[in-house]
Amino acid sequence: MSWSLKTFDTLSNQELYSILQIRNAVFIVEQACSYQDVDNKDLNALHLFYTKDNAMLAYCRILPPGVSYKEASFGRFLTVQSARNLGLGKVMIGQAIYHIKERWPKTSIRISAQQYLERFYQAFGFKTQGNMYLEDDIPHVEMLLDLSVSFN
Repeated sequence: MSWSLKTFDTLSNQELYSILQIRNAVFIVEQACSYQDVDNKDLNALHLFYTKDNAMLAYCRILPPGVSYKEASFGRFLTVQSARNLGLGKVMIGQAIYHIKERWPKTSIRISAQQYLERFYQAFGFKTQGNMYLEDDIPHVEMLLDLSVSFN
């Protein structure tokens, strides 16, 4: 069992394939959402993932300031269906925040969160910004974590 953080250029072919495979399984198949997953942002992202027994179970991509928002961001946040309710999401968000603070200490974190996960992100200090909007026909809210404010 291990967490990995890699740039696009350091991902192995197998890791990249696994990332695309689980993103497709969760966001396109499971959520029945037809959208362009491969959007060139992966090229500038840090890829955070958890593997156990050679299977990728959790993943998110971390984006530097200026790629999606003026602030740093993360997205494509997922846990595969068979590994849900194991606490991987909580660990992963903590790791994503940590790595953003380490690399870009003067930025905040802005995300586009599926609305049903709003309370989950609020538990980590994220504040909702604006109203619900549809992204790929799924209700989302924009959320901001001000890194100058500490949380536990």
